[in-house]
Amino acid sequence: MNNNKLKITFLGGVGEIGKNMTAFEYGNEIIVVDAGLTFPDDDLPGIDIVVPDISYLVANKDKVKAIILTHGHEDHIGGLPFVLDQIKAPIYGSRLTLALVENKMKEYPKVQYKAITVKPKNILKIGPFAVEFIKVSHSIAGSLALCISTPVGNVIHTGDFKIDFEPIDGVMTDLQRFGELGKKGVNLLLCESTNVCRKGYSMSEKSVGRALEEIFEKHTKNRIFVATFASNIHRLQQILNLAEKFGRKVAFTGRSMINISEVGLKIGEISFDKKNLIDIDKIDKYADNELLIVTTGSQGEPMSALTRMAAGDFKGIKIGENDLIVMSSSPIPGNEKGVYNVINSLYQKGADVIYDELSDVHASGHACQEEIKIIHSLCKPKFFMPIHGEYRHLRMHKQLAMNLGMDERNIILPTLGMQVELSPNGMRKSGVVTAGQRLIDGYGIGDMDSNVLRERKQLAEDGICVVIVNINNVSGSVSGDPFIITRGVVYQDEAEAFVQDAKNMIIASLKEQDLRGAEPSVIKNTIRHNVSNFIFKRTKRRPMILAIVLLD
Repeated sequence: MNNNKLKITFLGGVGEIGKNMTAFEYGNEIIVVDAGLTFPDDDLPGIDIVVPDISYLVANKDKVKAIILTHGHEDHIGGLPFVLDQIKAPIYGSRLTLALVENKMKEYPKVQYKAITVKPKNILKIGPFAVEFIKVSHSIAGSLALCISTPVGNVIHTGDFKIDFEPIDGVMTDLQRFGELGKKGVNLLLCESTNVCRKGYSMSEKSVGRALEEIFEKHTKNRIFVATFASNIHRLQQILNLAEKFGRKVAFTGRSMINISEVGLKIGEISFDKKNLIDIDKIDKYADNELLIVTTGSQGEPMSALTRMAAGDFKGIKIGENDLIVMSSSPIPGNEKGVYNVINSLYQKGADVIYDELSDVHASGHACQEEIKIIHSLCKPKFFMPIHGEYRHLRMHKQLAMNLGMDERNIILPTLGMQVELSPNGMRKSGVVTAGQRLIDGYGIGDMDSNVLRERKQLAEDGICVVIVNINNVSGSVSGDPFIITRGVVYQDEAEAFVQDAKNMIIASLKEQDLRGAEPSVIKNTIRHNVSNFIFKRTKRRPMILAIVLLD
């Protein structure tokens, strides 16, 4: 690498939603922005979470000087335990971000780390880098954009943001600073793309508060449940204010909701009278119109509190006709089926449900087209790369930039593993590094080519067949009938005939061979091959075959 060029490596968050991670390298020093996770799709059975492949950083771990966090959402901090386990670099973030990190790292007590709090307008100097933190609005407090000053010019990384003209904390996205930096000169803009497909402006968080207040005013006799993202501190504050105004006691359910409300209270991001809080186990002591239950489960997560309530599987709470459930969120792409299943189940139990299609009970934390245009117009970058979105989002963001007058030659659509070199007057793709997914499964860490994953898919799709055969080692003959167990291979009314025919086939095929002194592994392979062919001819399925040979 040329020493007068900045190298940018994309390890996550491009061509996908989630697991955001970008590395900036100049000379022998690297700073990393964010270390997120994403949740597995249906084609990853049994996997808990997915984090970035950090092989490149591990190979260059002596160069990594800092991990800088833009905010505290899981898609930006969730991969930290698996990064800090291998890379010993300090992490920097806002007070709430680091409080959430601290809470997360309690689950990984063996991983040691150093955390340093930063505020908007602070400037952090790390070798050739000077990182300025810029206040932005988002769906979580403590969100920051970055201006990374380098020897090749200024790079602005927006993080996740929106332009809220009525922010709950009274402090808007610092458009003035973006404008000042644009006048000084921005060499490269990295701007989030999540909502680039949406025209106009995102709704203000205060609009959600007004919609919720109307609901509280209208439903004075109902027991009210509000399901929302636990991390949306400002939404929680508005909900708690409404509970106090309308004389309702508040019960939190869901581990993340309880944890984050405690963290928010501890660091002063949330304020409320603790006398208004009650334990979820005590709600039967209050009338319906005296209660507000704030819960997790707005995304239809299978084990969340609201999903279990909808299924009638939550101790102490039975959903009924006097219940009003407010889904103060919108389904994350891919979660729609789970969310609507929960809504249908709640309706079936007699409850009323209000969700984003019926009322303005949710505001996105991501900038829509007009807000993105404002950032482009203020920064006036020489070069641009869209980040944080699927390929369709990145492509549309590129078109938006071109519509604003940017030359197509000055735009690169990044992909996972891509490295881009930036100089004062140029930007080019310079190579590709190992990048992608690491699959976290309990205490195990694997990859997409893992035998475990392939076997799980096979089990999920075609089932398993276990065959146990006794062989007389002297005569080479089969002793007794083979023992066969199947799971997920044949339907119950076919099972008896299937098993008997399989036994006859195994005995007949082994009689044709001289098995005296044969190695068990050879016999196993023969059984697996014959049983696999038999099942495929019979069912057109290829289950996992486990053959066990016992020698008498």
